[in-house]
Amino acid sequence: MSTARLTVGQAVARFLPQQFTERDGREHRLIEGCFGIFGHGNIAGLGQALLEAELENPGALVYRQARNEQGMVHAAAAFARMRDRLSTLACTSSIGPGATNMVTGAALATINRLPVLLLPGDIFATRVADPVLQQLEHTGQRDVSVNDAFRPVSRFFDRVARPEQLPDALLGAMRVLSDQAETGAVTVCLPQDVQAEAFDWPDELFQRRVWHVDRPVPDRSALQRTAATIRSARRPLIVAGGGVIYSEATEALRALAEATGIPVAETQAGKGSLRFDHAQAVGALGATGTTAANALARSADVVIGVGTRWSDFTTSSRTAFAHPDVRFVSCNITRFDAVKQAGEPLVGDARVVLEQLGEALAGWSVEPSYREESRRLAQEWDATVERAYKLGHGPLPAQSEVIGVVNELSGPRDVVVCAAGAMPGDLHKLWRTRDAKGYHVEYGYSCMGYEIAGGLGAKLACPDREIYVLVGDGSYLMMAQELVTAVQENIKLTVVLVNNHGFASIGALSEAVGTPRFGTWYRERNPSTGRLDGDVLPLDFVANAQSLGVTAWRAGSIDALAGALVAAKSVPGPVLVEVETDPLVPAPDSGSWWDVPVAEVSHLDATLEARKSYEVEKGHQRHYL
Repeated sequence: MSTARLTVGQAVARFLPQQFTERDGREHRLIEGCFGIFGHGNIAGLGQALLEAELENPGALVYRQARNEQGMVHAAAAFARMRDRLSTLACTSSIGPGATNMVTGAALATINRLPVLLLPGDIFATRVADPVLQQLEHTGQRDVSVNDAFRPVSRFFDRVARPEQLPDALLGAMRVLSDQAETGAVTVCLPQDVQAEAFDWPDELFQRRVWHVDRPVPDRSALQRTAATIRSARRPLIVAGGGVIYSEATEALRALAEATGIPVAETQAGKGSLRFDHAQAVGALGATGTTAANALARSADVVIGVGTRWSDFTTSSRTAFAHPDVRFVSCNITRFDAVKQAGEPLVGDARVVLEQLGEALAGWSVEPSYREESRRLAQEWDATVERAYKLGHGPLPAQSEVIGVVNELSGPRDVVVCAAGAMPGDLHKLWRTRDAKGYHVEYGYSCMGYEIAGGLGAKLACPDREIYVLVGDGSYLMMAQELVTAVQENIKLTVVLVNNHGFASIGALSEAVGTPRFGTWYRERNPSTGRLDGDVLPLDFVANAQSLGVTAWRAGSIDALAGALVAAKSVPGPVLVEVETDPLVPAPDSGSWWDVPVAEVSHLDATLEARKSYEVEKGHQRHYL
């Protein structure tokens, strides 16, 4: 058996470019590149290996420099999302703060079921130099390092303490990354001494390997039960989740909806499963939903979830589905999600499930009056959206007007990226989706700081699409560093920074829970009160972006914003446009609820009133048993 003598780092760098996924006869590179920030924990191991690979085999494993370890994981997750989880990026960091910076990104990836490969450095396996710089010393568990923080937020975790362990760790990592039912963050910790250690590797380890992504077929009996349940319904409703898009099932969903007349509501991850103007599309569901989808949800007798994990926002904290005898059917590639809501589980690939359900339901349709009702409700909501787009609020515009301008000036295949604050909820309600990949809002973890890094990853995955990043000033201040990466790589992003001088989303929520706007404004400390209720902070976001090498403008009105977005189309690199908005103008209300507990006792009248409202809404909450 022939062998190659390489360090562990060099073996990793040679192994990764040889991994491919295959689905429906199309192959994809599983690991398309590597983000990295180097320190003593990885520079002499993986860093040396990536340099050597770049010189000897350019393009095989492209290295990209990042500015923040959390940001590079967000970019990798966004890349994987745009590639339907068939390709991703690796991320390497040093041991210590570099590694723990990636924990937040790992949690985001796992919660959203997105594959990312994390390769943090680790402490010396030999322990000869203990305690090394940045080593966490646990008095009772000598093998613990800060990397153990990855365990609860990773779908796969391993630590390579000896070179002989590397093949098993790498193959296990690839198995999980390529498994649509099991995927998420995959962490392989590499002690810094082991990374630089040489070993004679079998050549077979570096041969081309294809990981086949199958489309699991649902059990025939389960399919028949599901079809019978749907046929018995008078007011069924489909809830399309992210699984519809990842499995490329949008055409199958469209065909089923048109044939049966069942209206389709969408989760955050599933938005775009149907075009916004499709006859069966009723828009966003739940706490950030439309009046159309939520009205139909309240009266639905059978709810058909496809590729959704039934988060509290989707179910309005289990108040959205109010029919006394409502039944659930959950179609999902993982049984864990399929059995939620005490529903009938139908485990399988979303596209296969929808196609087979279409065959099983052939000749059956909802009543014409129900088709007409759902269409009327959707049209009424679309008129509400149009009014929100053209609100004409002044002197500062409303956030809904900003969304309207971006939506109208963007192309059908362009992508809007967002993650946290008030914007995701408003986008879920108001964005008119025209393409299955045109809506990219991370809301499983709702992670502030994802937006710009996520936009970077989305553009790397789909260079032929224009990327519009919508970000609030609060989230921008948490993580804007990857703008520098976009400048370095000459990557075009159009960032629309909505400046509302604070945390608008939590500001609105604070009103509902009886803590009016506390800690949510960006204000100077007032010497007369001792509180943060002084003047607005003198922040200059345009100057900040320009200092990072970004073309940046300030738009003083909606018309100026429109002009700036048109001008931005001809700028080759990243562009930022700041627009100031009025945070006290809410988006249209959908009449839904989200469970955020209110203090049961208080001396504040606002809190006492909020508690009364909370108890009323709490009474509508149900266990689906």
